[in-house]
Amino acid sequence: MPARQFLTEKEEQQIIDAIAEAEGKTSGEVRIHIEHHCEGDPLERAAEIFHELGMDETHFQNGVLIYVATEDHKVSVYAGKGIHKKVDNGFWDDVLKLIVQHFKEDAYEQGLEEAIRKVGNKLTELFPYHQKGDINELTDEISYNANT
Repeated sequence: MPARQFLTEKEEQQIIDAIAEAEGKTSGEVRIHIEHHCEGDPLERAAEIFHELGMDETHFQNGVLIYVATEDHKVSVYAGKGIHKKVDNGFWDDVLKLIVQHFKEDAYEQGLEEAIRKVGNKLTELFPYHQKGDINELTDEISYNANT
């Protein structure tokens, strides 16, 4: 399935709204990136996208990228070093399990939304909103590979 057909417009907006809600409580940033194919390791690809999107340039290094390759059925979560070093071992695996569980049921939007909430709650705990002020450092829009 082409990446741009993975979600309906309504589902995409619900995800964007979930990101905005999660980010409203934290200085952290959450992004979703969807593309058709992922050659190689999805975590390595997510790291590339993380840097391409400028997520490594946030003030507190607390950005989190959820990466999905639709055709290859691959997903990964990549986090900036500010958040990564503060979370418990296994947290990112738990986020992935949550996504995969919903994806197996073709509940893509629900899986992403629940993952955003889980990540958002952790970001709120570790990087509360008062550190941020009114700044949204990155767009809440879902990014897609240019070839999809």
